[in-house]
Amino acid sequence: MSWAKDSKRFVTASADQTVKLWDVEAGKAVQTWRFGSDGTVSIPDHQVGVVWPAGRSDGIVMSLSLAGDLNYLVENSPKPTKIVQGHNKSITALGSSGEGNSQTFWTGSFDGRVCSWDVSSGIGSTLEGEQHSNQVTAFQTTPDRAYSVGWDDTLRIADTSGKTFLGGTSKLSAQPKGLASAEGRIFAATVSGIDIFSKDTLVGNVPIKDFTPTSIAASGSLVAVGDDANVVHIYTVEPSHKLSPKEKLTKSTAQITALAFSPNGSLLAVGNSSGKILVYDTNSWDVKTDRWSAHTARVTCIAWNKDGTHAVSGGLDTNVFVWSVKAPGKRVKAPNAHKDGVHGVAWVDGGKKVASTGGDASLKVWDVSGLE
Repeated sequence: MSWAKDSKRFVTASADQTVKLWDVEAGKAVQTWRFGSDGTVSIPDHQVGVVWPAGRSDGIVMSLSLAGDLNYLVENSPKPTKIVQGHNKSITALGSSGEGNSQTFWTGSFDGRVCSWDVSSGIGSTLEGEQHSNQVTAFQTTPDRAYSVGWDDTLRIADTSGKTFLGGTSKLSAQPKGLASAEGRIFAATVSGIDIFSKDTLVGNVPIKDFTPTSIAASGSLVAVGDDANVVHIYTVEPSHKLSPKEKLTKSTAQITALAFSPNGSLLAVGNSSGKILVYDTNSWDVKTDRWSAHTARVTCIAWNKDGTHAVSGGLDTNVFVWSVKAPGKRVKAPNAHKDGVHGVAWVDGGKKVASTGGDASLKVWDVSGLE
């Protein structure tokens, strides 16, 4: 409960999904805000805290839902005037769609919650529809769809404009390890193989018995799959959605944990569990640079800028680094970016900023300067 500054009224929050405004002299509640649908019990809508900020002059009352939503309430208004949403658990996946002022981030957390974030305003909202029931592993976006996979072994599809999950879900062949997209196809790497989707339909499954996939990336007709034996397997995609082996990259000395093609597909960044990143030239498959090696723990994520001149990476060492192809020995660092590790990175504002997510359940945007 919380008192108004005139001590004549107070507000209370309850697990019955309501916040009530009480008049002391009248001895009764003069207004009730109810959360969730009438007549139904909704555990996430239980109200666990409320405050009447004494320093404000607008009469705002703020309540906190069990789901973590922060509700802005105004007397005589039956609905919240604003709801601030986000994550309560470690953010384990990050995706990005659109550009400039229309750029949107997609985040998924350990508990399966998926949120979309408007980059220009910084406001997040939970997606409508059925969420994942377990940790979200990866995102891929197209102009009108956001695809996500999670430890509930499903692929779920959200409409990017309506920011809501579409009805159907696709069952994966096994637990997912990564997600990639190219030329209208979605590739989901699982512990047993590659599931291939065209738009919303499963069109192929490539079982893998020789190794266990750990990560995946795609560009044009190329698909790169990392494994637990330090090798990156390069495939070409046939019109029939089959994968044909093309190359094996064996320069890594540790398990492959992150893969990313540059936008034009000419470079492939390979991150491993020891914190090192190798960059390959996809025309010759020679190593372009092996000097991106400042992480002291597993590389969890890599993203290229649109020009393919710089890449940003995050690792379990809590650090974010921005790397240069032209000057591989130099880097820009955001130390201790996220407690308990960085799990997602992306570029913002045409390469002037980067975004990161991690174990502290936050999404942060960083200004980048000093690039070469």
